[in-house]
Amino acid sequence: MSSPDGRPGSASDGGDAADAVDRTRVSVVLPAYNEAATIEGTVRTTIEALEEFLPRDAFEVIVAEDGCEDRTPEIADRLAREDDRVKHFHSDRRLGRGGALEFAFERAAGDTLVYFDTDLATDMRHLEELVAKIDREGYDVATGSRWIPGDEADRPAKRGVPSRGFNLLVRTVLRSTVRDHQCGFKALSRESFAELHDAVEDDHWFWDTELLVRAQRRGLRVAEFPVEWEPKGDSKVDLVRDVFGMGSQIVRLWWQLSVSSRITRTRTVAAGAVLTVAALALMTVYLDPSAVLDAFRDADPVPVAAATLVYLVSWPLRGLRYRDILEELGYREKLGFLTGAVFISQTGNLVFPARAGDAVRAYVVKARRGIPYPTGFASLAAERVFDLLTITAMAGAVLAGLLATDGTGAVATAVSGNVPGVPPAAVSRAIQVAAAIGVVAVVSLLLIVATARSDRNYVRAAVSRFSSDSYVDYVAGVIEEFAAGVQTVAGTRASFVRVGGVSVVVWSLDVATALLVLAAFPGATDAMTLTQLVVVGFFAVSVGNLAKVLPLSPGGIGLYEAAFTALVVGLGGVPAAVAFAAAVLDHAVKNAVTVVGGVASMVGLNVSLTDAVDETSELDEEAELEGAEFPNDD
Repeated sequence: MSSPDGRPGSASDGGDAADAVDRTRVSVVLPAYNEAATIEGTVRTTIEALEEFLPRDAFEVIVAEDGCEDRTPEIADRLAREDDRVKHFHSDRRLGRGGALEFAFERAAGDTLVYFDTDLATDMRHLEELVAKIDREGYDVATGSRWIPGDEADRPAKRGVPSRGFNLLVRTVLRSTVRDHQCGFKALSRESFAELHDAVEDDHWFWDTELLVRAQRRGLRVAEFPVEWEPKGDSKVDLVRDVFGMGSQIVRLWWQLSVSSRITRTRTVAAGAVLTVAALALMTVYLDPSAVLDAFRDADPVPVAAATLVYLVSWPLRGLRYRDILEELGYREKLGFLTGAVFISQTGNLVFPARAGDAVRAYVVKARRGIPYPTGFASLAAERVFDLLTITAMAGAVLAGLLATDGTGAVATAVSGNVPGVPPAAVSRAIQVAAAIGVVAVVSLLLIVATARSDRNYVRAAVSRFSSDSYVDYVAGVIEEFAAGVQTVAGTRASFVRVGGVSVVVWSLDVATALLVLAAFPGATDAMTLTQLVVVGFFAVSVGNLAKVLPLSPGGIGLYEAAFTALVVGLGGVPAAVAFAAAVLDHAVKNAVTVVGGVASMVGLNVSLTDAVDETSELDEEAELEGAEFPNDD
């Protein structure tokens, strides 16, 4: 038998597979990674425990050996030769704990599928009860628990506190009724596995939790019973696995189950309308509408006109950047056409929620120039990666500059003065922490760029320093996908420099537009130092655009204004009514330029926006393959 990645592997057993399918009731899977010291004892103890309540030929024990680097495969092969009830499934590469379990369950012969940790931390006298929950009592999924009354789990604080915190978070965020999601002592029916395994996305430590949560959401019967449990070996909190990995998986599963499944075009349009109305309603509560109108009337039209021209200049640069990206993908088109395609797609993002305009661009370049959809989506993903890189790098550089020049004190004093009751020392510490995070962000971006420009994987090497757990593969893989977007346009140094440099100019013009609009309001920038002005401009625009990542309102209306206003008031000391008026006017100028350019491009290229959105509705699956959500840059 071949291993999961197609290279030679092994599945060893000593009996007739066809007969085994007819008679096997229970399949016990032991996920094993570098368990040479304990695997033989675990297998023999498991067989002895099963023989106490099952006929000899009613069960099988499978060693799901997950790309081990020690003698585990040799030992497992020998055990399989010695006992026809033992099987060994080998993978040449790491599948992760959940991946190894799925691979074994798909090939197991039993109707009841059982797995537990090879350290045998759970008392094996509970094995009969675990099997009975599925085999005789008719539950779909069963799990042991160390956290319900009746258990005798001896958990040291360094294990107990993180475990209780994790389970509380899962119960609260994911609405699970299970008390212990990570106990490595579970069983499920073959029918339940068939229903769940395609839905469970995690392939490592979160696999158990996602299985239980999805089972409950689908109405399957889940049994949880107390077990005696004693920790074996040492355990430590792992930064990558426990904090980044598990936390991000909880957020991912919550989004899939509670948010994305309910997002439809009708609902997002309605949500966007409600959000916009709510933002205007809140303005009347926290701001004096007449003061906002007065601020608009007092605005100097000359800086506003200058802001409009500055922002207009950025659009041919967007087209130039898109041309360079497409050239790296093997397609060369004229600057005018590509600028028009960008105009149309960004207009679509203003008109329709959930960034439907992103798919519109792929339609435009396909319909008018024959560029395949996969290439269109890949080019768009690469562009978004550079947008996000640029926003993060610029904000991080500003923070790092504050830290290096001791500018945090001046900014902290300003913020404290604008927000009564907050001492400057507390604000200064917060800014210093943020600045340190900014430095980390810049360093991380440099590692991503270095990885994209080199055969060496700097990202994986850096992340590995924080974790010895194999979950680092998952984390590094996510970052590497991001690096792949950079690598799309990093075929040559010149191309990389052009795209990156143009991205910096585009976003700098975006910031300049906002500052010119702010300067149109009398006295808005008079009290600011040059440092404050730079900080206000870059952070108000960066955070405002990042706020629009949430696909709730067309063009991020409401979200951008809220983030922009908060930062301008907090950092710049600008009156709230003036800051809000500037945010609205800044967004209006940018959206007006976008819409005018989009309409002109649609007329020139003979493209119907509504038809384009309808045509691309079938491409949702292809679009999802291109990666994560990125902020709209209008």
